[in-house]
Amino acid sequence: MSASDYDVSRRLVAEALGTAMLVGTVVGSGIMADNLTDDVAVALLGNTIPTGAILVVLITMLGPISGAHFNPAVTFAFLLKRQIAVPMALAYMAVQVAGGIFGTFVAHVMFELPVLQASTTARTGTGQWVAEIVATFGLVGTILAGIKFRESAVPWLVGLYITAAYWFTASTSFANPAVAIARSFTDTFSGIRPVDLPGFLICEFLGAAIALVLFSWLLTPGVRVRDKRPA
Repeated sequence: MSASDYDVSRRLVAEALGTAMLVGTVVGSGIMADNLTDDVAVALLGNTIPTGAILVVLITMLGPISGAHFNPAVTFAFLLKRQIAVPMALAYMAVQVAGGIFGTFVAHVMFELPVLQASTTARTGTGQWVAEIVATFGLVGTILAGIKFRESAVPWLVGLYITAAYWFTASTSFANPAVAIARSFTDTFSGIRPVDLPGFLICEFLGAAIALVLFSWLLTPGVRVRDKRPA
């Protein structure tokens, strides 16, 4: 079955639920890791593995219902490809953000922290912004190429890509406007100051657009020119 087989309400609930579970995993594993170790590298590893793992689970579980975007930048890319209508794309983005924020609140409740928080973790500067362009570019490219060549592998490709990108990008690869917004509501290991959000959001959408342009060309076979041999 494909997402087109499901009605709008189920698709929107799947997007909200998936994004909530994704953010709950990001924030919750960050809190757990920070509680268990004072070593930042070990804490980051403890944050990375659950995030990559839950992406495999969520995309496999909810992908057939909604397409498993869980990310406004991904929805934006499919909107530019004209594979999702504007009203539905806007609805996807709205429930993704709402679901992400809810996921943050649930993580706080699980760890008995104040539900309403605002992050004080600074994440700004050229390096961070370029990292978010690179992270989102790679994520969208991974999805587009995965769908083209081996759609059944997309859950693993995305999970593995994000696991890697946590470590090779200076920003630890947010690569997701809904996740970035949700993480501004937690003053824990995975947080980002609300004032730093605009730079991240702009770069994430820019990275998605660049990936769409390049991979749309790259994944389209050109006319093969045969070598001309003298008679």
